[in-house]
Amino acid sequence: MYAIIETGGKQLCVSEGKTFRVDRLAADTGSEISIDKVLMIGGSSFSVGAPYVSGAKVTAEVVDHFRGEKIIVFKKRRRKDSRRKQGHRQDYTTIRVKSIVA
Repeated sequence: MYAIIETGGKQLCVSEGKTFRVDRLAADTGSEISIDKVLMIGGSSFSVGAPYVSGAKVTAEVVDHFRGEKIIVFKKRRRKDSRRKQGHRQDYTTIRVKSIVA
């Protein structure tokens, strides 16, 4: 069984027992979270929400919080002596899906 969920403004296809990286969630490491924004559930039975499947939820465990790779944002306007250099590191949370309830 699999489900398509929405978290952090992004859609993600999840299945039970798998580990996924999502944008930072406000939850402690080792705690259990419930995601109610389920767009679709697939497997033996198939249901599509409009926009969300009613009564469906995904239960997951927070495994870890970490920061991603550093990226450099560099903007230059030619012939204007104008440059801007900025770095960014995104915060992520690793979750492990425990169950999918339809």
